[in-house]
Amino acid sequence: ATWSAGGHDAGRQGQRAARCATVAMAFMKVIKNKAYFKRFQVKLKRRRQGKTDYRQRKGLIIQDKNKYATPKYRLVVRFSNKNVTCQIVYATLTGDVVIASAYSNELPNYGLKFGLTNYAAAYCTGLLIARRVLTKLGLADTYKGLTEASGEDYNVEEVDDGPRPFYCLLDVGLKRTSTGSKVFAALKGALDGGLDIPHSEKRFVGYDSDSKELDTDTLRKYIFGGHVADYMSSMKEEEPEEYAKHFSHFIKEGVEADDLESIYKKVHAAIRAKPVVAKKSKKKPAQSKKWQAIKKTYEQRKADLAEKIAALKA
Repeated sequence: ATWSAGGHDAGRQGQRAARCATVAMAFMKVIKNKAYFKRFQVKLKRRRQGKTDYRQRKGLIIQDKNKYATPKYRLVVRFSNKNVTCQIVYATLTGDVVIASAYSNELPNYGLKFGLTNYAAAYCTGLLIARRVLTKLGLADTYKGLTEASGEDYNVEEVDDGPRPFYCLLDVGLKRTSTGSKVFAALKGALDGGLDIPHSEKRFVGYDSDSKELDTDTLRKYIFGGHVADYMSSMKEEEPEEYAKHFSHFIKEGVEADDLESIYKKVHAAIRAKPVVAKKSKKKPAQSKKWQAIKKTYEQRKADLAEKIAALKA
């Protein structure tokens, strides 16, 4: 009797557990069903590729309705392994339009044939894009900027009897905006070149967060490659073999650490003297090349057909 009662109680408990499990299963919510996947919208292509921050882009390109079709210009600064790119861009519904561009691989034309991606080269590229776009817009004589780099923070002032300075916003893309970043070297070059760009001195190299002040001597030192000169001198003394590898382009051009400041001064002067490079004239080829077959006349096609018919009959 004891055994049968125990078995009966166990069976009853099993039935109760089964009913509870059935009830729990009935209230499970399926989230990713067919309706979910039918309505799923993928993110934009450049977001999926990790190339564009669309929240940042929207803030840079969106324009007030009462300004109608007035473009909102951006100073786009990008870095690659061997180049610095600066462009003045505005957005349209059909895509971005570039009105001027400057690259650090153009700097050899101005006398800088080495170190085309460092802080000083980024400054030179920013200075070049500023002088180039102002020359294109006819503002180069009105707004000359800071003629000699001193490391001081510079803001262009509007003239009373002339056009306002060229206003644009800095577009850093996905680059981290830490203090001393090279992207702000390009910004500093564009500011000294005469562009009106809203900024703060807190991100320039030499800014001390404790004293809340910018050390202009440190910034000037970086603009003229002083940090590179110090590194060259120390490496030449301590590791001459590594120095020969690391600064091979400098050695090839016969540049020593003490020569850098004078070289960068000459580069700045050359950029201001001739920011726009003349386009090379394209020569018309003596004999034009045609890659497509020449279209035959009606008489030629008729003669070809007669030849084919004659060949079949033969």
